[in-house]
Amino acid sequence: MRARLTGPALCLTLLLTACGGGGGGSSRSDTTPPPNQPPVAAASAPTTVAANTRVELNGSDSSDSDGSITGWAWEQVAGPALTVDNADTPIASFTAPPVSAVTEFAFTLTVTDDRGATGSANVSVRVEPPAGNVTFGLSGNILTSPSQIVDGDVNDPATRYVANDSLGTAQRVDNPVTLGGYVNQPGAGAEGRSFAGGDIDDYFSVDLLAGQSISLLVADSLETGGDADLYLFDSRGEIVAFSVETGNMEQVTVPEDGSYTVNVFAFEGATNYILAIGDPGNPSAASAPDFVPGETIISFTDEADREQGPALDSDGLAWQMGLRQQAGDVGRPRLLAMQEAATSLQQMVGTAAGRAGQFAGTDMKERWQTLVAIKLLRKSPGIAAISPNYRPQPQLTTNDPALPFQWHYPLIQLPAAWDITTGSANVTVAVVDSGILRNHPDFAGQLLPGYDFIRDPERAGDGNSIDNNPEDPGSGRETGSSYHGSHVAGTVAATGNNSVGGAGAAFGVRLMPLRALSESGGTSYDVLQAVRYAAGLDNDSGTLPGRPADIINLSLGGEGFSGIAENLYRQVRSAGIVVVAAAGNEASSFPSYPAAYDAVLSVSAVDARRQLASYSNRGPLIDLAGPGGDSSQDVGGDGYPDGVLSNGAVGSGGDREFAYTFLNGTSMAAPHVSAVIALMKSVNPELSPAAIEQLLRDGRLTDDLGPPGRDDSYGYGLINAYRAVTAAMEAGGGSPVGSSLLSASATAFSFGSSLEQLDLTLEASGSDTVQILGLDSSEPWLTIVPVQVAAGGLGDYRLQVDRNGLDTGIYSGTVTIRSSANALQLRVQMAVGDGSSSDSDLGTLYLLLYHPDSDAVVDQAVLQSVNGGYRYRFDRVSAGRYQIYAGTDADNDFMICDAGEACGAWLTYGQPAEVVLDRDLENIDFPVDFLVYLPGMQSLEDADSSPAYQRRTP
Repeated sequence: MRARLTGPALCLTLLLTACGGGGGGSSRSDTTPPPNQPPVAAASAPTTVAANTRVELNGSDSSDSDGSITGWAWEQVAGPALTVDNADTPIASFTAPPVSAVTEFAFTLTVTDDRGATGSANVSVRVEPPAGNVTFGLSGNILTSPSQIVDGDVNDPATRYVANDSLGTAQRVDNPVTLGGYVNQPGAGAEGRSFAGGDIDDYFSVDLLAGQSISLLVADSLETGGDADLYLFDSRGEIVAFSVETGNMEQVTVPEDGSYTVNVFAFEGATNYILAIGDPGNPSAASAPDFVPGETIISFTDEADREQGPALDSDGLAWQMGLRQQAGDVGRPRLLAMQEAATSLQQMVGTAAGRAGQFAGTDMKERWQTLVAIKLLRKSPGIAAISPNYRPQPQLTTNDPALPFQWHYPLIQLPAAWDITTGSANVTVAVVDSGILRNHPDFAGQLLPGYDFIRDPERAGDGNSIDNNPEDPGSGRETGSSYHGSHVAGTVAATGNNSVGGAGAAFGVRLMPLRALSESGGTSYDVLQAVRYAAGLDNDSGTLPGRPADIINLSLGGEGFSGIAENLYRQVRSAGIVVVAAAGNEASSFPSYPAAYDAVLSVSAVDARRQLASYSNRGPLIDLAGPGGDSSQDVGGDGYPDGVLSNGAVGSGGDREFAYTFLNGTSMAAPHVSAVIALMKSVNPELSPAAIEQLLRDGRLTDDLGPPGRDDSYGYGLINAYRAVTAAMEAGGGSPVGSSLLSASATAFSFGSSLEQLDLTLEASGSDTVQILGLDSSEPWLTIVPVQVAAGGLGDYRLQVDRNGLDTGIYSGTVTIRSSANALQLRVQMAVGDGSSSDSDLGTLYLLLYHPDSDAVVDQAVLQSVNGGYRYRFDRVSAGRYQIYAGTDADNDFMICDAGEACGAWLTYGQPAEVVLDRDLENIDFPVDFLVYLPGMQSLEDADSSPAYQRRTP
């Protein structure tokens, strides 16, 4: 017997109907034998049994309509491993093991007929604990964002159907929006609502503003069997923009204000997708590169190149598609051109031929034909590489294209601090976490030698005990990996100014990656060994770093109090090393260690509105706050959730692809603080932990949030990078350098269709006094109200919108702020709805209750949105520790949380916490949102590498 998944993989085999069957339907001559019909498997078993019961798995009702069944094979696919007796017979059996909580065991029966065809069926058995076992109820709410919705015709039959297959039936959506969907060609993808007939097109009507970015993140790609393209239609039904790439991201820019229809088209196969409509002026929405319509540059493989000869082979696909050689030769790339009298359009552009008559102009149509033909040729055998014949233009080099999505940097006035320092290479931050992705392009030049301190080879996942390789191997499980350590390290010091991805908050400093956690957690002993190494103290590796770290970041928790650990952190602090730790994600005021030790700075988390995040711990031991994110919001209106964006990857091993991921948590807040302290040490290397703590108590490092002075939510306030660096300089006898500048806590504000107010903070950098000379709104519906403002006009303001009397539509405005130093223009977006938009829900959610001790999902709830919310309840749950996961299944492959699907966990997806069920629990709430992976910036994940969890039938 082979268990399908190990560890907390949440593999819950589905209660499926028997597989197999099918039939002919076409006429044939009497002499042609009919095709073999596969056998139909039928599996049955008791639904619920008690522990120590002998359980029979019965496949006797399996049948074969045109032959006989010659083989049976039973396999356990979920639940703690057990022995299945007589697994190669129609009737197998096993003994239900003792359990402390209701535990589900699932099995697959595969039958084989006399001609080799197979059929399969699944069956599940729930084993209950002994009578008298104490049980409790567990209930709560799933929190969703009004700016996130689901495609109305996904493949999951349990999700409410809304037709959107044509321009005339386009699904109405709001702006901004993050939308999860699914498209497929007929017969492609998993069985489900659209498998047979296909769901080739999804159309969405939306009011858009000039310059807005529309991005399509495709879960699959042409190389992995699924591909989708993006088209934008104007109000006349003509295509005014399109993107037909072969990778995982399509993107267009809105040409002018107006009403549009966005079209997602299944070019090939089947795929989930994320459609994101974002803020106007988004720097990521670059214009498409120019090229010569009708021309392409091709490099053939060596063998194909020789076969082609100096001119194209008339039997080749390129020739048949009407391409003729214009230049080039054997052994080097060739320039090909499409001929007017070429083969049919259908052959040239394949399944997309129907778009040909919908373009607004001839030039756009010719560009489209060229790109689609290149897409088709790219899969042709013998072609090594192919591209358009681009028209290069002189241009400035762009920097860090994902930086605009790192809203958490302006929130703490980091750009102003960068005018003083981006960090010194002589400052080192040790990140004790799950390891590092050392080959990620945004760690180039940033990493010092590190170490792996995980003692248990099985838990380490890399086949080794302690070694000098801190690489994060990922989980290797079907559930995927979060690459938590790389995300944390990227926030500290991802490479900056390299025109790739984002940037770290202190990208001039160096990182010491130390691995003490795996995907399944770690031990306090391993963590302490990593801390000792970082501090230059004797440790189990028998080695020491070239020089100790200046700052140690601990984005981890869950430990109890330890006098040994307390003494170590005091020793580290005495050595002049600052230790920063995440306060914890339990939404609790109970102490969480190591953050609660007196020698450690404890960091709580705020969202994009500078409010305490719902998951963040609080209490008397909180020292300060940092940006932790909240993916249920999109305050900036860029079309992406307000999680913290940093380095990551999808997949594991050879299937791993580097990417940039949004995560939430105090784990994300802590590295912001570590990075700012690294900037402080860069301008004043002599700063001691005691001096930094005194500056914190004096209010020199933070913006005071909440009640005046220290409070239990934000400690001494939200870290302010500019104030902190300035304070460090002044503590060393220096002073701020450079001209004074006015800055704002955000440059874009999205009110959506429901928010009425958002907060704005104005601050200044530099040594000269900055005076606010005026604040002006461009629109009568937008007002600016002072909240807590100093004499010179700096401080906190509130932006308010009034929708009364406004027509339905999307509105934009600007807030212009004039000062004695410089002027700022802030973008504001607001919508007035008419009730015609799709319900703000994510579709059908599957909620899984996972019991780590038995490695089993013990219950599932199937939820539908009611008045924009989801409510769940589990009854008669045995006392114990549980984790809760929820997600959608748009492609109906019975795995939730695939790429392009919504996903969440209590308390946060990045670091799921355990619910201790020792009484009835209510209001166990947590957010679920669409998983967004920004390509690296080159590729998104394929569907197999997502953090998926298996569900059962509703």
